[in-house]
Amino acid sequence: MIRPDLRQFALLLCTLFFGLSGAGAQAQADEQKLETFLEVTGFDVALESMRVGATNAPQILGMEANDFGVRWTMLADEVFEPAAIRRDAKDLLGKALSDEMLTHAADFYASDLGQRLVAVENAAHAAEDTPDDVLRGEALVAEMVEEGSPRLEYFKRMNTAIDPENIGIQAAQEVQIRFLLAASDAGVINRIDEATLRSLMEEQAAEMALEIKAASLANSARIYEAFTDDDLEAYADALEHPVMQKVYELMNGVQYALMADRYEKLALRMAELSPGQEL
Repeated sequence: MIRPDLRQFALLLCTLFFGLSGAGAQAQADEQKLETFLEVTGFDVALESMRVGATNAPQILGMEANDFGVRWTMLADEVFEPAAIRRDAKDLLGKALSDEMLTHAADFYASDLGQRLVAVENAAHAAEDTPDDVLRGEALVAEMVEEGSPRLEYFKRMNTAIDPENIGIQAAQEVQIRFLLAASDAGVINRIDEATLRSLMEEQAAEMALEIKAASLANSARIYEAFTDDDLEAYADALEHPVMQKVYELMNGVQYALMADRYEKLALRMAELSPGQEL
């Protein structure tokens, strides 16, 4: 049975992250301010990068993209169409972003440091990590540990500041669960028992959290390698500001809500392709 409550789940995620139920008292952010916010923060590129991750979605199902033939790329492009994702993101952001949040985030990311940070973050979002990238990041972390470098602490502060409650891990697991269940409902994979799947995910949560933290540190070490210690400390301070934390709670909520929506749609559309089907 196809689950019809995706919008409720998306709303729940948004409420979980930034209290959308109380956002009605705020004025709707205007179109131009939202466009500026997306571009100056680089959030537009982060959202579009979901398409990069979607190319590996069949691996979650124990398959490979080439199992579905050349139409797989076209299907992923349709489901993760950038203009539609941008429209939906602005719709959610407009319901919750206050002028204070818009201005605070835009002011920081429009600064010289902010723009340099966005440039490297956009580049990282636009490309999938290679094995060499992973090894490079891990080597940098090991070097910082050996030297007792303060950079490692700055990276830890930065990663904690953008998700202090570790809600992202729960949300990521929920996205994966819904993707698997939708694929099961659509007959793409064998039938999955939801209770069993959720129990398995719960058992893996602690290990997953450790893996994500280690990977985040390695990614940060590599992505921000060219920045000085003072730059990193300034970024950590900026991310820890209460208003900026609200902004990131909001962006996290929007991104995971959109991921849940698109991945479930992707699973259902995969039923249109038989493994090995060509265009």
